[in-house]
Parts: sequence; structure tokens; C-alpha cells
Amino acid sequence: MTLSIKTGIYAAALVGTTMLSAMAAHAADKEISWIYCGDKLDPVHEKYIKEWEGKNAGWKVAPEVVGWAQCQDKATTLAAAGTPVAMAYVGSRTLKEFAQNDLIVPVPMTADEKKSYYPHIVETVTFDDNQWGVPVAFSTKALYWNKDLFKQAGLDPETPPKTWAEEIAFAKQIKEKTGIAGYGLPAKTFDNTMHQFMHWVYTNNGKVIDGDKIVIDSPEVLAALQAYKDITPYSVEGATAYEQNEIRAIFLDGKVGMIQAGSGAATRLQATKINWGIAPLPLGPSAKGEGTLLITDSLAVFKGSGVEEKAVEFAKYITSPGPQGEYELQGGAGLTPLRPSAKVDEFVKKDSFWKPLIDGITYGGPEPLFTDYKGFQNATIEMVQSVVTGKATPKDALAKAAKDLEQYK
Repeated sequence: MTLSIKTGIYAAALVGTTMLSAMAAHAADKEISWIYCGDKLDPVHEKYIKEWEGKNAGWKVAPEVVGWAQCQDKATTLAAAGTPVAMAYVGSRTLKEFAQNDLIVPVPMTADEKKSYYPHIVETVTFDDNQWGVPVAFSTKALYWNKDLFKQAGLDPETPPKTWAEEIAFAKQIKEKTGIAGYGLPAKTFDNTMHQFMHWVYTNNGKVIDGDKIVIDSPEVLAALQAYKDITPYSVEGATAYEQNEIRAIFLDGKVGMIQAGSGAATRLQATKINWGIAPLPLGPSAKGEGTLLITDSLAVFKGSGVEEKAVEFAKYITSPGPQGEYELQGGAGLTPLRPSAKVDEFVKKDSFWKPLIDGITYGGPEPLFTDYKGFQNATIEMVQSVVTGKATPKDALAKAAKDLEQYK
């Protein structure tokens, strides 16, 4: 995807413009087209679309529901071809690439808007001191443990590990005493292998990129890779065969002692007979406090639709505290709240498993923003796989990754 390709296709599309097409464009400039990822339009969003339309006479929001596997590709293809939708649901990790290809417009936030979010949320959509999307969905991770396996291994079933050292020691004891894997480490060639490793980075005060400077080759990240190497012998055998949802399935079957997972694991565990617990992610030796990777999806406003200003207005409205809070806290949504509120406090009181998922936000960190995000993702996966398979030492793997990442920043 390059600007020159986008410009060429856009120019070709203008050749032969007629009065009829101009009239059609004029008629359409009262419509905000929205590529909406999922299987169906959420009733909460449907409700607030109608409310916004009622307050904005003559304007219509037109969501097009597109499956998760295709929605972002469709938004990208249309934008690169010069026929963008007004707005699309995208992974925040892609915002830098969209912006540097001049495909989206900034969505700057006021100081009050920024303050309304939990710490570091706004960082997931920020680079060059500007915001390029509005967060609409958020996820974090926590540690889950099987209390019965802890007991069988001679561990206190009510005391989860608080540090990496304890986590590795507990995993070893479970494996040696029960013959069952103590930890579930996913290392498949899959995007969440990178995500899972980033949770370790952010529970040790590490970083991958700082502005345009690659800083991954640090003692903090090296310690995370070393911990991966140390826990691998006590993890699920053949880590490169599993992604995080497959590891979660093994945990739900009672065949692994500990995993790191999001809220989806808790909702599934409630329907099982497994005696489980949830706690904040264990901390590395350089940690400042509880941490986690902060993953957001955002609403991006595309350049060239002719309704950019109104699309920004709507994007901020549909993700404002009222509509967003209702969307997040509905039963089964499974989204970590983006903002603190009295409603969130009630939510946590009702379902206590949310507390560890929220507590990690304070010292959490965003998905690193790269111009070529897939390049970053693949380099990180290669680094992790080389360590867990023993093909490279943590030090050598990290040095190679740092060098590889220079081309993607």
C-alpha cells in the first residue's frame, strides 16, 4: 500500500466525471459509511446511531457489517483505491501505517477527553503528538491458575505466583509432581504470539520502540526472553504448535496449570467444573507495578470521503462515556472498560474476575506502532520461536530482532 498507488487509482477514477456523478456525490455527502467488523450490528450501536441521526437532521450513518477476517482488508483496499468509506473499525496497531500513507485524518482529543480514559489508553492511538483514531474496544490479560493442580503439586491453591521467578518455580513443581504442564506458552506463527510476549515486556517495565527509536535490545526485554526460555521445559509440549486460544482450550480441559488470558477465559470457565482463580500477571524483576499489554481497536476516519468532519463527530459520539459504557458492560461483551466510572465499579463488584484485568492497566503499555506492523509482528514471532525451540540464545535472538525492526519503524 503506497501513496503513489492510491493517487494513481484516485486520479483515474476522476476521468470522465459527469454532472450525474457529481450530483450523486452531493447526495451522498450526508451519509457516513462505516465498515463495521463482526457478524451483526450490536443493538447498543444501533440504538445510538438512531439517536445521533435524530440530533443531526439530514444525516445518515450507514454501517456495513463485514466479517472479522475481511473487514480491515476491505477498508484498506477501498482507501488505497481512492474510494474510501468515511469510517472503519480497525486495529489501532495499523493507525501509523494508515496515517503515513495519508489515508486517514487526525482525530485530536481535548485534555478532558484524554483524562476520561484509563492510563495509557490514548497512547494506543497516538504518534507524532496526535491521535489518529478513537478507541472502541479494549482488552487486557491476567493470570489464570488451576487450583486443583496447584493442590496436587503441593502448592497453596489460593496463592498464585506474584513474580516471574515464582511462576517458573510453580510451573516446574506442577510438571514434576503431576506430569501435567505447569504453564501454557503459545508460540505458533500467529499474531497473538507477539501479544503474549508483550505482556511479559510490560510486566518488566520494558519497551520496543520509543518514538522512532528501536529500544527492544534492553535488559528488561532480555529478561523477558530469558524467562520464556526458563519456563519452556515446564510448559505445554511443542509450544510452536499453539496459539493462545488453543492454549486456553487446554486449560479449560484441565490439562495445564497456568495461562495468561483475557476475560473470555473467565466467561468460559464459569460453565465448567474447574476450580480456578484469576490474578494480576506476575511481575519481572524491573517491574514498577502490575502491567499488561493494552490492545485497542479504534474507529479510523478516512481521508477523501468528503464527510471527514462529521465522521469525527460521530466517532467521538458513539464512543463517548454513555454509549461506550453501555456497549462494554452489556452481558457477554467481554471488553475491558476503557474508562473508570461508578458503573464499572458496580460491574467489578458483580463479577470480581474483572479486577485483575483492570488493575494491570496502570503500568501497562500500548501495542507498539510501526509503519509496517506485520513486519514487526513477524520479527517478534521469529525471535520468540528461536528461543523456545533452542535455536538461538535470548541475547542473540534479541539482537537480531532489534536489527530487523529498524526497517519497519
